[in-house]
Parts: sequence; C-alpha cells; structure tokens
Amino acid sequence: MMMNPPKLKLILGICICLLMLIPDSLTAQRLRHAPSRGGVQSRPTSGRSINGGAQKSRQRPNFNNTRRPQSRPSQARPNTSRPTSRPSYNRPSNSRPSTTRPSTNRPNYENRPNHSRPVNHPRPSVNNRVNIRRSTVVIRNPRPYYRPPYSYGRYRYYCYRPYYYHPFRPYYWGPAWHPWGFFVASLAATAIVISIENQRYHYDNGVYYVQSNNGYTVVEPPVGATVQTLPKETTTVVVNETTNNYYYGGTYYEKTDEGYTVVPPTAGTIVENLPEGAEEVKIGHQTYVQYGETYYQPIQLDGKNMYEVVQVEEEEN
Repeated sequence: MMMNPPKLKLILGICICLLMLIPDSLTAQRLRHAPSRGGVQSRPTSGRSINGGAQKSRQRPNFNNTRRPQSRPSQARPNTSRPTSRPSYNRPSNSRPSTTRPSTNRPNYENRPNHSRPVNHPRPSVNNRVNIRRSTVVIRNPRPYYRPPYSYGRYRYYCYRPYYYHPFRPYYWGPAWHPWGFFVASLAATAIVISIENQRYHYDNGVYYVQSNNGYTVVEPPVGATVQTLPKETTTVVVNETTNNYYYGGTYYEKTDEGYTVVPPTAGTIVENLPEGAEEVKIGHQTYVQYGETYYQPIQLDGKNMYEVVQVEEEEN
C-alpha cells in the first residue's frame, strides 16, 4: 500500500529532526544536565567526568596557570648540591696546629723577654721557691689593699697608690756611705763588730762590711743587727698609723730597747730616695726599681717623685 506523498514528507521531516536532536541528548546525558540552547557546553559543577583525567586535562590548563604564576620557580632551592654548598669540610683553617699560637701570650717563666733583672741578681729557679718567697715578700702591712694588684707572669704586685713613672736617679748619702760590693783596704777606728748567726760584720756610719782578702767589702745589712747610733742623715718614714721606721741608705731600722734593729721593709712604706745599686726593672708594661730583692713602685705624692715598697706575692697554681 503506497503512502501519500504528503505523509511521506512529514515522516521524513520528523526523522531528520530526531537525528539532529540525538547528539545534543547524548552530550547532555554525558554531562548530566540538559543540553544548552546556544550549543555552548557549561563546566560541570560537581561529580567526576566519564572520561576521568582526560576531561580534566582539557579544562584545567588555564586554572593551573592562575594558581601558580610564572614567579613560582623563584621558590626553588638553588643550592641543592651538597658538595658545593658546604665547602667548609675542606677548609684548611679548621685544622689548628700547635704552632699557630704565639708563645708571647703566656710568657715563659724561665725566659721572660720583658722582665729584665740586674746581672748581679739572677732570676731564681723554680726549685728555689723558698728563697723566692723570702726575697720578694716584705713585711705585710696590716692595712688592706683597696687597689687591685698588677699581675704579670706568676706574681702579683700590691701597692696602695697609683703607678706614676719617673726616671730613677740614685741618691748620694755622703762620703761615709758606700754601695754594696764596694771594697776598702781599712776601716775607721769608729767601726764596731756585730755577730749575726755566727757571721762577723763590721759596722761604721750606716755601712756594713765583711772581711775579705786584704780588706773589707760592703754587704747588705743583716736583718736583726742592732746598733746604738744612726747617721745624722737618717730620716723617719711612716709604716702605718702606729709604727714608724728609720731609713738610711736603703736600710730600715726599728727602735727597740737595745737600740736600732735592722728590719725588712714594710709594704706600703714611702721613701723619697734610693741609693746607688738600685736599678730599673721592666715587669710587663710597668717599670719598677729593684734594690736588692725589694721592689719599689714609682709614685707621685704631693707633687714629689717618691717610691712605695711593693708587696710581691706568688700566684697559686
């Protein structure tokens, strides 16, 4: 049975319309929303696409460029290579040989370049510590020291007054006085004999002699020797608030019932003059005057150049 041409055309038109609508229906089913009217597909709001990562790779390039700008590579670590970032393992300065430390920071006790002494008073050895204490420690003053000591090497030098350097000039006590080591062929008739610890001394006008070959040699006054008179040039020096000493030619005397007894100098005693035989001694960066085994610090008192007896103490190890 044949159809009428008008009906046939209508059926064909409907089929053509259905064929045109099939792709939009399939796309809407795949994206799970209705087909757009303008033919532009909108981005899905939720869910995963059927094609998985393939659909994301087509739709996220611009999104990744927005989240991570081109300046992001600056956050990368440039020094990722450890051998070049830590060259200190091979630095030669890490090795500390023993020769790099100069020995002048802690001067050797046996060879101090800045601590010279007179030739006739050699430096005592370490094994002679008992003599070091006797020769460098004077009578301790009962007054406390309020000034810190000057330290050098293994010794501390205590003084009450500030250090004030002035050149040393020996004082001349007159023709009757002689320095230690001076030799005379004979003595005056006024000389007397003093015996101290089985040693005979001859005393005359503030000077002490011992007999030697064909004469007499001036020596250091022995501690404990007592004489009845002192030279007229003797001066009085203040030791502390209660004690005074008598001073002549570098020797100190104390008044006793028997007379005037030779005593060691007391720390803190101030004298104006030191005799011939005393010498300047460089100790570190300070200069002292040494007479025998006693050290004197140069000071200034009331505008006059004076010397203060220094108390020397050996530092404990």
